[in-house]
Amino acid sequence: MDHFYFIRHGETVWNVENKICGATDIELTENGHEQAIRTGKLILEKGITADKILSSPLIRASETARHISEVTGIPMEIEPRLIEQNFGRYESTPRDGAEFHEAKKDMASRFGTGESMLQTAHRIYGLLDDIKAGDKEYILVAHNGLVRIIESYFREMDNEEFSSIGIKNCEVKRYDFRDCVK
Repeated sequence: MDHFYFIRHGETVWNVENKICGATDIELTENGHEQAIRTGKLILEKGITADKILSSPLIRASETARHISEVTGIPMEIEPRLIEQNFGRYESTPRDGAEFHEAKKDMASRFGTGESMLQTAHRIYGLLDDIKAGDKEYILVAHNGLVRIIESYFREMDNEEFSSIGIKNCEVKRYDFRDCVK
């Protein structure tokens, strides 16, 4: 396929509290549920089509995907490769902490007990390669940490830019494979 859409999950309590969620399974707030429903309506309004919604197994993403699926009628499926990166010792710490910002630049670090950027890139690049080689249109519902990896699949960037990339809750972003540097 020549493109896909990426949507970050709706708001969580830890998003409100400025904490790193990572692989910790944090639920949506009421606002997060409402954001997901509005995003489903936006997809319909914009005429975005897809054969399937692929979602991270974490509840904040799967609930977002469920709401979008219910509004749009696009079937959803859990895709284990879309789970958020495990940030180890940084989970539940401030998202804007200087130490975490610097740590994200070390591609091989597992943050003590987590998953390295290289490990995360391996599974996400594999998923993107599968989507690119296939013939279906997808909407991916996942996490802020994964958008860094996806962006690196599509364009060159330095470590500073990589560690600063993010996406808002329930933001819809289109990626076109013809723009890929790979």
